[in-house]
Amino acid sequence: MKKIIKLALATSSLIIFSTVLTPVSNAAPNKSLEKIICKNTKAKGHTAKSIDPPEIKEPFQNRTFTFTTNCGNIVIKADGKGAPITVTALSALANGGFFDQTLCHRLTTENIYVLQCGDPTATGLGGPNFTYRDENLPTPVENNYPAGVVAMANSGQNTNGSQFFIVYADTSLPPSYTIWGKVTKGLEIIQMVAKSGVLDGKKDGAPKLKIGIEKVKVR
Repeated sequence: MKKIIKLALATSSLIIFSTVLTPVSNAAPNKSLEKIICKNTKAKGHTAKSIDPPEIKEPFQNRTFTFTTNCGNIVIKADGKGAPITVTALSALANGGFFDQTLCHRLTTENIYVLQCGDPTATGLGGPNFTYRDENLPTPVENNYPAGVVAMANSGQNTNGSQFFIVYADTSLPPSYTIWGKVTKGLEIIQMVAKSGVLDGKKDGAPKLKIGIEKVKVR
């Protein structure tokens, strides 16, 4: 018998990565970066596209997401078996063009080493009109979100939507963020964005080097 799980409709579009976390890692970003040229991007904040929530049903499969950005391709191997709800939801969003011409709107460079993407509004408050539960959470150990991991941002338990973060250097966080994939190509792009820093010299905010997602292919 096939197992079918329906996603809950969201009562709020607030899908953010909490800023009150206290990580224990002091890992430093990798300084060994390839030379990468970023083109101008047309990506900008805009109203999120309406996408119907997909049905979550077996059999679950691993998938590959290729994010075409103005700085090059970022390839993510998605764990469809370990995080089937998340991967199915993100696949539906990607195939529906939800991520097209969106900015990676948030970079953190102190203690937490992540680049956050997936919000069409580029405000940190945007997302689809549905949410879904957490899954595939790590154990609460040091560096439980190592470099290359891709996980969901959220505004609390079981509030996943479209926003996700890519870890560019080993990071320790509370085990509250669904891990759904790992970067297999293009991590050096994220590391270069991180090396460029945050606007206005801050440690948390919009990246100084603008990186936009032009399109996403899922296979």
